[in-house]
Amino acid sequence: MTDMAAFRRLAANVAFDEPMSAHTTFRIGGPADVFIEAESAEEIKRVIGYCRERSVPYMIMGNGSNMLVGDKGIRGAVIQVGRRMSGIETNGERITAGAGALMSAVASAALKAELSGFETLSGIPGTIGGGIYMNAGAYGGELKDVIETVTYIDENGDIITAENKDLDFSYRHSMFETRSCVILSCLLRLKRGVGAEIKAAMQDYNKRRSDKQPISMPSAGSTFKRPEGYFAGKLIQDSGLVGRSVGGAQVSEKHAGFIVNKGGATAADVLELIRLVQDTVEEKFGVRLEPEVRLTGEQ
Repeated sequence: MTDMAAFRRLAANVAFDEPMSAHTTFRIGGPADVFIEAESAEEIKRVIGYCRERSVPYMIMGNGSNMLVGDKGIRGAVIQVGRRMSGIETNGERITAGAGALMSAVASAALKAELSGFETLSGIPGTIGGGIYMNAGAYGGELKDVIETVTYIDENGDIITAENKDLDFSYRHSMFETRSCVILSCLLRLKRGVGAEIKAAMQDYNKRRSDKQPISMPSAGSTFKRPEGYFAGKLIQDSGLVGRSVGGAQVSEKHAGFIVNKGGATAADVLELIRLVQDTVEEKFGVRLEPEVRLTGEQ
């Protein structure tokens, strides 16, 4: 049983039985027992320490842009590193960003300072902390290309600052996927550019995204990782699955690599459609697609 009074002592912004559909871009997900909007590293350490001492499960999230939460919700505590930890500072060719800063906000800061290198990343939804976790990328650019250091809380509760080379970055992967750490902030190293050129590039990439992707519909972005030698969307399209629906979940008619919530979709709908896509593509092309979306909670 959740000790509500204890969590209220530990953190300033706490909600109970909070619907996760309100905190994910998929607009899907049952209630979290405890939902905390973290304000500081110290607050996060307090909450995690409490949870560990009492064997209360907990998880960390950013903007919920790459998550599918089960229909029965999440047991234990959800700690969101979001808008209350989203500060951005520019110093020369470097930008320091809190893990809760939106990628779009970091892009705006880079543009304002006439710093180049973040253009391809400017339209990626979600926070920079979530982006670091999965080494988010687009149009040939990845976060690992501009990360100098990342500061995080490690498994012992210590605050560590690690260099890029020590973060095990690879395609849609970082060391944080295999460790129980909490990303707090990062230092980006960009380069001087021309403001008008940076702005034009960002507008071009964002237009490409809006022209080709169903950004007006709830989704978790690209549903599947790109299999080596293929494009997931092309495989799905060539399998005749464009527009295929299960309940309120649909393979996007605009981009087959996206599963969208066309209205009232449940996590069960999405999972069934994911399996249908995986099985059909594997049967036709011998390629098993791997989900990029993070599955969590009780189904």
